[in-house]
Amino acid sequence: MAAITFREATLEDKPKLLQFEQQLIAYERQFDSVLKEDCTYYDLDYLIQSNDTKLIVATTNNHLIACGYAKVVKAKPYHNIDTYTYMGFMYVNPKFRGQGIIQDIIEQLKQWSISLNIFETRLEVYSDNESAIKAYQKKGFKNRMIEMKMPLK
Repeated sequence: MAAITFREATLEDKPKLLQFEQQLIAYERQFDSVLKEDCTYYDLDYLIQSNDTKLIVATTNNHLIACGYAKVVKAKPYHNIDTYTYMGFMYVNPKFRGQGIIQDIIEQLKQWSISLNIFETRLEVYSDNESAIKAYQKKGFKNRMIEMKMPLK
């Protein structure tokens, strides 16, 4: 099996990252009935080029197989921290799942956050996405808040 390497994303990665994004959205439709049919989640140019973000990709044989980002977020004025990082776009090609790739990406993003003197990170996950929740809990994430919704019709 070929080695898996990690690096920062570049603009040349954008076509494959757009594919990853659509595959992620397609997967998450089962958890969210209000997702538009033709939608996007991410501003990839910003995630790749901003100094306040770090978008990591995993590759094998020069092919992208996974990604994840962290961005610096200003905390609410009533919190006792000034900033935290928010992690997102955690995606692994189905052929490579179960190998701890997301765990490695999270660790690199965690170390980047610490290098900025930021000591808290957050992410969002659908409450019914049990496999993702287990993976994040394994890395040390804990539930913080539950968002609830109710259709009014």
